[in-house]
Amino acid sequence: MSNTETASPVQSVDRAVSILEMLAGRGEMGITDLATRLGVHKSTAFRLASALERRGLIEQTRERGGYRLGFGLLRLAGAMSGQIELNQQGRPVCRRLADEVGETVNIAVLDESSAVNIDQVLGRSSITTHNWVGQRTPLHATSSGKVLLAHLPADRVAALIDEGLEASTPRTVTDPGVLREQLAQAIVDGYAYTVEELEAGLNAVAAPIRGPGGLVIAAVSVSGPSFRLPEDRIPAVAARVTAAATEISYLMGHLPG
Repeated sequence: MSNTETASPVQSVDRAVSILEMLAGRGEMGITDLATRLGVHKSTAFRLASALERRGLIEQTRERGGYRLGFGLLRLAGAMSGQIELNQQGRPVCRRLADEVGETVNIAVLDESSAVNIDQVLGRSSITTHNWVGQRTPLHATSSGKVLLAHLPADRVAALIDEGLEASTPRTVTDPGVLREQLAQAIVDGYAYTVEELEAGLNAVAAPIRGPGGLVIAAVSVSGPSFRLPEDRIPAVAARVTAAATEISYLMGHLPG
């Protein structure tokens, strides 16, 4: 180990994660032990531990001077547990919806300026095995994204629109005025839809999933090829999607009215 050792940002992140994993396995470790296991100088191990401590991810025990996992991890785990619960509660409803409409069903949540799919169920008519889970998609070009965008505070919507509306296909809505009209209509209708805006030949319709207090926490969508899910079929499919969203919302603790 060298006193002049340097590490790339990626290597530093990797080492910091290693500290969390080691503390999870050992319960408590001192700087000397951490440095030895990481293969770095004690000063490097101390800097990494200090950074994690400032974020509350680890904490120092006053009695022995060692480190253990901090309560800041509970905050991160809590955010993930909400998604896990959403998946568990929503999966049976999504399966029924996929069986009813024969198309792919997804649940998506907001992640900064994107929609991220956290669960997917393929319908009997699905001819693709494309897995959308974990993928970030633009809010303005997807039905789930428009639903999530429509229920954000006005200042947040304005800020996201100001970031720019990039075209994914020739049919992507890139005019802020048109998008605002669609978002307003989504509030009135209770659902949003897209027609070949993310991918050519792909249409989709989505409705909001609410949690306690009525806050929109996710969106459930049905997507399929435009020849099976044409624009004139969207209102009928939207009725099934909104019914599914209402059921999932109830399971997540939202009481209508």
